[in-house]
Amino acid sequence: GSSEAVVSTQSTGTFHHAMTAVKVIKKKTTKVATRRKQALRFNIQCAPKVLDDDLISFSEIVTFLRERIKIGGKLNNLGKDVSVERTPTSVVVTSNIPFSKRYIKYLLKKFLKKYSMKDFIRVVASNKDSYEFRFYNFDSDSESEEEM
Repeated sequence: GSSEAVVSTQSTGTFHHAMTAVKVIKKKTTKVATRRKQALRFNIQCAPKVLDDDLISFSEIVTFLRERIKIGGKLNNLGKDVSVERTPTSVVVTSNIPFSKRYIKYLLKKFLKKYSMKDFIRVVASNKDSYEFRFYNFDSDSESEEEM
């Protein structure tokens, strides 16, 4: 009712703008709906040897990631979309928005550098959606050649 009154006072050019704006808004809402479905989960674990040495504390990783993850170019912007939780054996990063696994690896390497463990621990993808802290294998020749 009220929208028709506004349209009658304006020229047809702005009326078209109003129509396209409505269309765009509709598109956006459908995008958000499809995004919500794909909750991404990334696990961060330690290899058994690393766990035994008790070098890495999961709570440290959780706080580090919470402080460092940027959403939309902003720190401390996790909101409801991204969460970092600790489980007894791993750290789980869950995201309802598109989120790069590679970015997690980048942050984990920064974590290792911060605690100066980068020289003997590395970040390896153990499967499609998880990373693992492992020691470098210095005993086997083929492995150490790849690292140099």
